Amino acid sequence: MGPIETRQSQRTPPLQGTPPLSSEPLTLGEIVENGFCIGCGLCRSIAGAGDVDIVMTPEGRERPVALRALDKPTLARINAVCPGTRIAGPPATQMKEATLTDTVWGPVERLVLGSAGNPTVRFVGSGGGTLTALGQFLLNSGRVKFVLHVVASPSMPMRTERRLSFDAVSVLEGAGSRYGPAATLVDFNAVLDRGEPFALIAKPCDITAVRNLARLDPRVDEYMRYALTFVCGGASDLSKSEQVLQRFGLSEDELTLFRYRGHGNPGLNRIETRDGRGFEISYRQLWEDEDKWMIQPRCKICPDAIGQVADIAVSDAWLNGGPAVEDESLNGIIVRTKRGLELFDAAVGAGALQIKRESSIAEISELQSHQVRKRRAVWARLKGMAIAGKPVPFISDLALRDCAAQNSLAENLAEGRGARDRARRGRLGEPPAVPRGAVLGDA
Repeated sequence: MGPIETRQSQRTPPLQGTPPLSSEPLTLGEIVENGFCIGCGLCRSIAGAGDVDIVMTPEGRERPVALRALDKPTLARINAVCPGTRIAGPPATQMKEATLTDTVWGPVERLVLGSAGNPTVRFVGSGGGTLTALGQFLLNSGRVKFVLHVVASPSMPMRTERRLSFDAVSVLEGAGSRYGPAATLVDFNAVLDRGEPFALIAKPCDITAVRNLARLDPRVDEYMRYALTFVCGGASDLSKSEQVLQRFGLSEDELTLFRYRGHGNPGLNRIETRDGRGFEISYRQLWEDEDKWMIQPRCKICPDAIGQVADIAVSDAWLNGGPAVEDESLNGIIVRTKRGLELFDAAVGAGALQIKRESSIAEISELQSHQVRKRRAVWARLKGMAIAGKPVPFISDLALRDCAAQNSLAENLAEGRGARDRARRGRLGEPPAVPRGAVLGDA
């Protein structure tokens, strides 16, 4: 694949749903069943724990369930912040003032290959430990009071829970990728209620949700000083992890450790049990069968898996998106905002991060070629869904039409028809959200 042209992307009009989502807010059930939900948990924070619960579904997804009929103002607020119904790209001023912009990759202030300066963080973290190192630096330098991120559940280590970390040791405990459901924003209003400066390390869609909320709640911009993310390959169902347990004849209640990756780049998928047994498979073994990746429906139409609205986005740095062997601990580091650039420079100056060398749009496009393909495919996929009579998210300022223009007509037709057919067969939606073990009528 040759270099991608670097230029100021044209601002394209929003791609709206059918009917437009602004006319009548979708219920939580409609958001879930249309395949929009990614399980961020922000709707529970908006409505309140007494009105919305987050449950683990039979499919292995964390999904919201309304405990009572929500009033229209509450639903309208949820629709306005949900990263499944509203996805906006970077502001026009940011695009205009960025050091460079790219049709696919968006705004960039600096693009390097680098890693954590501390060898322990570099080893324990995913790729090169960059996000962990940044979280630690923000706390050690006093720039924030705490970091909101996710860690493995102490009692159910295959699952993920949100954490507020107030020191570097706690941040390190969250190092390593978490493949599976993660409701990072389940109590985000309570986080804002603390009235303290913090940083968020989360999925790109979580960052989108919080940027949406910032348009309604000024506390977001007042207290969330930094938003850091990773270039995301999609959130898999918990069922994916359960397949690994089946390989070894294990049950979830036997586990004391379930490490998806880390302790190397990419490191092994490591399982430990209460009776002292240990099991390992390689990263390639974990993901060898693409038909069993079990990526959630919302991820298949994600217009911003590359974190354009974060301050810094961090990627793996493997040729063609996957390691053949254990690689040098390294990340692609995409600095997106002026605030992110100031943080990046300070972290490098303090030794928290180290730079291997400068990178480029052409190189990151090779290292993350699957992200380029997805960005080019989303516009046609959404058009196919709309043709099938399904609602689609309201998307703005992400240059989807420009990305699609880099495809051939045949490629766009194939993507559109494929999405249309999948939508008609219900493959881009979901069943109603019910807790595992519940009868539908009892939910």
